[in-house]
Amino acid sequence: MLLTATDAGHIALEFLLADWNISVDYRDWFTILNSRLVGESWYIVELGVAGFPDRWYVQVYDTGECDPNYTFKSPISSSEGFVDLGNLPEIIAEVLFAERKSR
Repeated sequence: MLLTATDAGHIALEFLLADWNISVDYRDWFTILNSRLVGESWYIVELGVAGFPDRWYVQVYDTGECDPNYTFKSPISSSEGFVDLGNLPEIIAEVLFAERKSR
């Protein structure tokens, strides 16, 4: 059975939380911005943190599996990587900083 775009969005979000060991208590800080079917058997899901320009793009297959090699994009360079993160919970700020630094 093919997943719906909504299913794929939730699967991608759970994958990202698990990948970064983020407690489900912080789930509401993340937003599913887009989930679109690509071809016949997988979705690209765009995730973000509300109010921030950073984006994760996760491939979700119709099996419910996620490609572990997701893409992260941000217009904010690592040199200014944490100046805007002061109002976030520490774990989310750390994740954004680490992602910005790694690209």
